[in-house]
Amino acid sequence: MGGHPKGLSTLFFTEMWERFSYYGTRAFLMLYMTAAVSSGGLGFDTAKAATIYGAYTSSAYFATLPGGWIADNMLGARRSVLIGGILISLGNLLLFIGSMPLFYAGLGTVVIGTGLLKSNAAAIVGELYGKNDPRRDSGFSIFYMGINFGAFISPLICGWIAQRVNFRLAFLFAVIGMTCGVAQFVLGTHRLEGAGELKPRRKEVEKVETQPGDSSEWAKLSAIGFLFCFSAIFWGAFEQAGSSLNLFARDMTANTIFGWEYPSSWLQALNAVFIVSFAPVFSWMWMRMGDRQPSSPAKFAYGLLLAGAGFLVVAYATSIAGGGKVSPLWLVLVYLLHTFGELSLGPVGLSAFSALAPVRVAALMMGVYYLSISAGNLLAGLAARSFDASNPEAVVNLFGMVAAVCVVSGLVLFAITPFLKKLMGGVR
Repeated sequence: MGGHPKGLSTLFFTEMWERFSYYGTRAFLMLYMTAAVSSGGLGFDTAKAATIYGAYTSSAYFATLPGGWIADNMLGARRSVLIGGILISLGNLLLFIGSMPLFYAGLGTVVIGTGLLKSNAAAIVGELYGKNDPRRDSGFSIFYMGINFGAFISPLICGWIAQRVNFRLAFLFAVIGMTCGVAQFVLGTHRLEGAGELKPRRKEVEKVETQPGDSSEWAKLSAIGFLFCFSAIFWGAFEQAGSSLNLFARDMTANTIFGWEYPSSWLQALNAVFIVSFAPVFSWMWMRMGDRQPSSPAKFAYGLLLAGAGFLVVAYATSIAGGGKVSPLWLVLVYLLHTFGELSLGPVGLSAFSALAPVRVAALMMGVYYLSISAGNLLAGLAARSFDASNPEAVVNLFGMVAAVCVVSGLVLFAITPFLKKLMGGVR
């Protein structure tokens, strides 16, 4: 990949196939749980399904924290990615086989595998670049494109199979995708050139790094804490794509084009389409601006404002629909705004956390970043519990509240950005 380390391509495709598996399942999981048993679903009510969905997606990201610790202290990031990919394939295989005990066991196995793979793949990307390498944000933006190539293809394939053929059969395609990712990672490991290997612990290095008087390190860790909170708020809004917005697409959106009705889960691919389309633009923009680009906290603030704007749009669309179904173009605009927000915060968050983290806990701090996404997923699932397509006014209130929280948070973050920049030292 022009101008970037060769290992980036290996991690690009590893993450692409892992996200194919994850987002393929996410596209129809709520629909599967809330569909009638007679149509191949589990027959859960919305509140129960949303709780399970939130717990599952939240746990998947929460597991990156112990996954990062295991990589830092036991396996190394490279082995953790490999084992995680194998477990994700196994978990989706259990979901395909079926039965209620295997359903929960399959979700649990995917959670463990995701915990080992997610933060450690990103940590390896961070190792490919120096702390102040100007290619760093650009490299993470390219890595983010890999995530979204998989996220684009999977709803189209898995979502169509789930809603038009059989829910459980769609899990099999998630197995195939992750298996491709594992094979590709094994074949491309030599490109990493030492990145991701377990680091030997030299006592003299640890003694210097762990001195309690290192105020610079503690300031950077404090900055991570602030960014963690605002990141969680953003993902709490954004990740409703799989919960409340997914139900909105199925129950309150006219999913037809030229008289042909398409699966509502296909709308889940819009975010990935926009990411793939605009990630190169954002990557070029940050590189072009160089030292003049906004700081990481400012980019986080832009992300929050854009997420809020998206929910204002869908709240307005619901309010003028008069109880009828809205045009899918409203959701197109929502996902476009959310994508711009994600590109302002997502890859930047990965880059900032990896740059701020002390070397000895690099993978663990990437786990902390994903922990913020975990908290956001939990919030997204809890918010979806109150979604009721039969009560448009309640839907307007739900989306309006989410918009207000995002906008206020973004403004607060803009106000404290100078303070955070001081905590971050020389890290942008």
